[in-house]
Amino acid sequence: MNFKNKTVVITGASSGIGLALSREFASLGANVVMGARTEEALRSLVAEFESQGVRSLYRVTDITSEQACRELVEAAVEAFGGIDVCICNAGISMRALYDDVDMSVIHRLMDVNFWGTAYTVKYALPYIQKSHGSIVGVSSVAGFHGLPGRTGYSASKYAMHGLLETIRIENLKKGIHVMIAAPGFTASNVRFSALTADGSPQGASPRNEDKMMSAEDVAHRIVRGICLRKRELLMDFNGRATKLIKKIWPSLLDRLFYNHMAKEPDSPFK
Repeated sequence: MNFKNKTVVITGASSGIGLALSREFASLGANVVMGARTEEALRSLVAEFESQGVRSLYRVTDITSEQACRELVEAAVEAFGGIDVCICNAGISMRALYDDVDMSVIHRLMDVNFWGTAYTVKYALPYIQKSHGSIVGVSSVAGFHGLPGRTGYSASKYAMHGLLETIRIENLKKGIHVMIAAPGFTASNVRFSALTADGSPQGASPRNEDKMMSAEDVAHRIVRGICLRKRELLMDFNGRATKLIKKIWPSLLDRLFYNHMAKEPDSPFK
């Protein structure tokens, strides 16, 4: 697929996977439209892309605001005439047992991960239908099976999956592509900003990032998945194994997930 002069909207574009996606599409000559809350980082990216001859723009976007998501989409259409790819990447995680978590944390996870996707896709959809383009939800293995210690995260990703799968079915005859992308554990800042039981940020990640996928690798795979118009993109062995074991022996998967998460440093199970 040739992305030259195609218009790509990316949420959560100022860091991590979103940043890597922005640079990946810019390298392919796309018009890059970026939404995130950190204006300084977004402004720096636009300057970087302009120096490369790439057209781009940004809008400071609180993904939990329907109006902000609408304005991001409208800015893309006003500047470039339409949208070819919409990537719902903005997300937040959590780390706490459901026994202990404040319900405001669950609301926050749903607002960012589910409603942020729902708002953005709602306003981008007419333009994706017109271009026969792609909608991508950046999800997780937690959207395929409940992840202990991450109740709000799993719930929000399951909700995202249901939304996007239904949109895919409703648009079977309209030529659009919907892909759910599930990276493995990725060296990005999503875990640093993960919420604890009382809603405060986790801070330093408890996991060793040395052997994790890089954000750049994830971005490259997502672009390739769009080119191949994949339905799902499970990027590592754990993700593919999760889907297989869930079909044939779900109770085993429960135990595997429990044991794996209980071994985390400072695990809430201890």
